Amino acid sequence: MATRLFESYLMEAYLLDWINLLLRWLHLIAGVAWIGASFYFVMLDSSLSRPARAQDEQRGVTGELWAVHGGGVYQSQKFLLGPVGEPLAEKLHWSKWEAYTTWLSGMGLLIVIYWFGAGTYLIDAQVMALSPAGGIAISAGVIVVGWIVYNLLCQAMKGRDSALAGVLFALVCLVSWGLFQLLSARAAYLHTGAMMGSIMAANVFFHIIPGQKKVVSQMRAGETPDAEPGIIGKQRSVHNTYFTLPVLFIMISSHYPMTYSHENGWLVLIFIMLAGVLIRQYFVLRHGGNANPALPAVAVILLLSMVWYLSPKAVDGTVSAAVSEDQISQIMNSRCVSCHAASPTQPGFAEAPLGLVFETPAQIAQNAARIATTVQSKYMPIGNLTGMTDQERAVVATWFAQQQ
Repeated sequence: MATRLFESYLMEAYLLDWINLLLRWLHLIAGVAWIGASFYFVMLDSSLSRPARAQDEQRGVTGELWAVHGGGVYQSQKFLLGPVGEPLAEKLHWSKWEAYTTWLSGMGLLIVIYWFGAGTYLIDAQVMALSPAGGIAISAGVIVVGWIVYNLLCQAMKGRDSALAGVLFALVCLVSWGLFQLLSARAAYLHTGAMMGSIMAANVFFHIIPGQKKVVSQMRAGETPDAEPGIIGKQRSVHNTYFTLPVLFIMISSHYPMTYSHENGWLVLIFIMLAGVLIRQYFVLRHGGNANPALPAVAVILLLSMVWYLSPKAVDGTVSAAVSEDQISQIMNSRCVSCHAASPTQPGFAEAPLGLVFETPAQIAQNAARIATTVQSKYMPIGNLTGMTDQERAVVATWFAQQQ
């Protein structure tokens, strides 16, 4: 009976790993398509020049771009209010499914990793002793409430784009700080990005595409298109393009615990996201021929300041005596082997993370640098599920120093 239960649990964890893999792959593919299309159209819109031919202007062309790619020459033309004196083409390309697929696959990943694994990845009892249901409620709430607040701010501050940008930056800062007081550090980063990514997708679903459909419908009816949907769509598209690099950083941040595991990880996130915004601003201006090299220079300074700020510090606690092999094995057995074993006993793990097994002194010694780094940064144990103490972390640091 016990054997069958274990096999069932093992199969469930194995299938969840496959779902995780396939959703992550889909999320990456869709995200590349969405961001690629977004970046292309931002570049295209910023690079347009006045039509070379008078007859094109008479047709309603407001700007054009000649480009070469893939062995061919392309001419892109923009009709702000549609073609004059001729029908709008029936076959139009709509850039929307990339955004929807990215969001749906991202939410699927969030559910598989952070909701099914709430006790492992979402909650850190040392931050706040939440129940899985409470953690999931916060997870879903920050996404829904974040969109509602953002949308209300955009409506309330209509026409004051610079002031709105400042308020939105403050909102992201507040959310990042707040999540660090509630969830695990890794989850706090991810959910800041999930809120921003959800805002981006909602902008497409609720404003950009409906506005474009309304304008196209008016064009086909021979009416003068209402400018309002275009103004709103343009504003939301601008917000989306500046959110992109920060969200991309958050997507990969789980691989770099030195960022989110810091005691002021939320502040680190703000600085890195701000660097991303400055870099994106540089390219937006560059497309229009107004490149400002001060922008990436400031971004590099911000990133280098984080490199300095996050540099390893001494672990709290002191260890006066030499650390024996038995001491390290005991710490590994009590704090790490529940996951890092040939047959993990920690729920949610069908196999050892990254294939790292710490059951024998030889296996521990072989991975000494990795163990010391992740333990010192407090990246491991994940969510400190096994309750590793600062004194034990100091023992690990001393043990590693002895190996050098």
